[in-house]
Amino acid sequence: MILLADSGSTKTEWKVIRDLNPEESVFTGGINPYFLSENGIFQLLENELAQHYRKAFAKVYFYGTGCNTEAKNNVVRNALSRFVASGEIFVGSDLLAAARSLCRNQPGIACIMGTGSNSCYYDGKTIVSNVSPLGYILGDEGGGAVIGRKLLSAVLKKQVPPSVIEIFFDTYKITPAEILERVYMKPFPNRFLGQFARFIAENINIPELRELVSTSFEEFIVRNILQYPEAKDLPVHFTGSIAYYFRPLLEEQLSKNNLKTGIITLSPMSDLIRYHIDNINSAI
Repeated sequence: MILLADSGSTKTEWKVIRDLNPEESVFTGGINPYFLSENGIFQLLENELAQHYRKAFAKVYFYGTGCNTEAKNNVVRNALSRFVASGEIFVGSDLLAAARSLCRNQPGIACIMGTGSNSCYYDGKTIVSNVSPLGYILGDEGGGAVIGRKLLSAVLKKQVPPSVIEIFFDTYKITPAEILERVYMKPFPNRFLGQFARFIAENINIPELRELVSTSFEEFIVRNILQYPEAKDLPVHFTGSIAYYFRPLLEEQLSKNNLKTGIITLSPMSDLIRYHIDNINSAI
């Protein structure tokens, strides 16, 4: 029996695979070792997952944002080892999960575009090269947090039509002072910023909002995808809510840059399950 987890900044999806059959998903809050300590992760597991899983597993595979160094991976691994009994606990990046899900055993450019963004060249086995995403302050172009940040900046600086500003504040019932407090004083500002991508999706016919998204995708392509020489010959795959719900604008920008659109999925989990079932006997 295998426990498989895919964790982003906002939520974690957990899936048990029993006798090659996946069971129903369980969701908890996001687990990022840059924001949560070992004890913090363990407490989240106790509070949100213990009622569903508290058993032994042959293997645990955890893929998550922030799991990009051995030190950070150990934070997650140690918390998991305190929570479940398992003969093997593998911790890898959410980018590796995306690559295995989207490319399986074939080479390609694999991208994440959810609350944050990331990309890599995957040769069918390993991540060969990765342009650092740098997070929502320095990078994460095209991600929900950056798109949300741009929207809030445009609203507060009155860089969008008055009608958009009115709709925004009617929708969220929040003051400018409360926005600044949530961004600069409260935990998880990236999650707070990311939620506003939904507002843009619901009002995508407004030219200024449409342009905001298109420009963000162009930035992601130029600053990330085009840095991989292999991108001119390989399909460019995406997983994540922003890529999925804004697909027409994303495809438009990919075509503009002469890139081949590959698979675009909302979540990597279903294809990641298939990858692990197909490679059930592999030492990975």
